[in-house]
Amino acid sequence: MLPDEALDRIALQKLVWTYCHAVDRGDLALVRSLYHDDAIDDHGAMFCGTADEYVAWLPAMLAQWQLMRHELTTMQFLIVGDAAEGVITCSAWHRTADGTRDVVAHGRYLDRYRKEQGIWRFAARSLVLDWAEERAVLDDAAANTGVVRGRPGGDDPLYARLPAFARDRAQR
Repeated sequence: MLPDEALDRIALQKLVWTYCHAVDRGDLALVRSLYHDDAIDDHGAMFCGTADEYVAWLPAMLAQWQLMRHELTTMQFLIVGDAAEGVITCSAWHRTADGTRDVVAHGRYLDRYRKEQGIWRFAARSLVLDWAEERAVLDDAAANTGVVRGRPGGDDPLYARLPAFARDRAQR
């Protein structure tokens, strides 16, 4: 692999990791910054539209969940110049707003990317659901450990404990 290709692959990995962080923390400005202005996001019957429409849709979707966590496993990128395609395997955990159920979606993001002015962004992102599982929350042991609890939004503990992340979020 040539050095430029390695740098492009690292930049694409950072892009998809940043997307997960932004959605999980409800950082809508960061989500929007990851898409080109003409990009399309297709989450199937739930949502399909422009990047601006996607960001406008997210608050209502996020309100259904107390917590969300995306985890990425395999990432495969095919890069041709300033265009690329990627298959990103993902599991996304969702705790219902009332805290009684967990829904785990296992699927893949099928992405098209474009690099402009040296920056990779999403040109098109679509979600394929391979399977999902739902289960009752039997015992929320984390609630009684004394460890600070995570939550979506700007009041997540990460912003109090990591000042560079707090400054970065505030600048958007």
